[in-house]
Amino acid sequence: MSLDHAILGFLKDRPRSGYDIKTAFDMTVRHFWPADQSQIYRTLARLAEKEWIETEIIKQDRRLDRKIYHITPKGSEELLRWLTTPVSARVVRLPKLIQIFFAANLSNDEAMQCFERFVNYYRRALTELRELPEKTLSYRHKNPPLSAKHMFFRSLPWEYGIRLAETSLQWGEEVLARLKRGDHLKGSKNNEDPPRRGSAPVSRQLGNSGKGIPGQRKKGRSGN
Repeated sequence: MSLDHAILGFLKDRPRSGYDIKTAFDMTVRHFWPADQSQIYRTLARLAEKEWIETEIIKQDRRLDRKIYHITPKGSEELLRWLTTPVSARVVRLPKLIQIFFAANLSNDEAMQCFERFVNYYRRALTELRELPEKTLSYRHKNPPLSAKHMFFRSLPWEYGIRLAETSLQWGEEVLARLKRGDHLKGSKNNEDPPRRGSAPVSRQLGNSGKGIPGQRKKGRSGN
């Protein structure tokens, strides 16, 4: 499970408390792998059972004892095994795209509102991602500096998130422009493949002759 290994990764950096681990998630990977406090503590218990981590108890006067978690050699081996194992492909379900697929059932105004929400979402996401380095600056200054190699790889998911948000925003804005032009009212006819951008409908590409259409019989030919 990726949450198990994400926690092992944070503990590989240095020992941390449960609170420290939660803060690390919020300040670094929340935009693509969020985790709440209860998930983290359940996972820590599971990792301890597997002997991938061990717990150090620090006594505190007038306060609850503090637990500091350390990765074990067995945990380090498991982290390396996971890092070198291809992630299994999973079926991705995108509710927004299935809504868009059936959006012809909406009125024109409702369709416009649908894409305005889509565009606004990615505008906000892009703003948040671009502000992330500045927002996490104080957190990074409070922690031991990372090597250049660590910094390089840890910036890549952030770069990927920005690229994905930019592409999604651009696409959403293009669709809004097409809706405003009324492209959805003059698109391809029934039973035709969706036209490629800049190409003629399938029937015109084939010269309306039916040539090359599987299963279509030519006129003037008797069939037994």
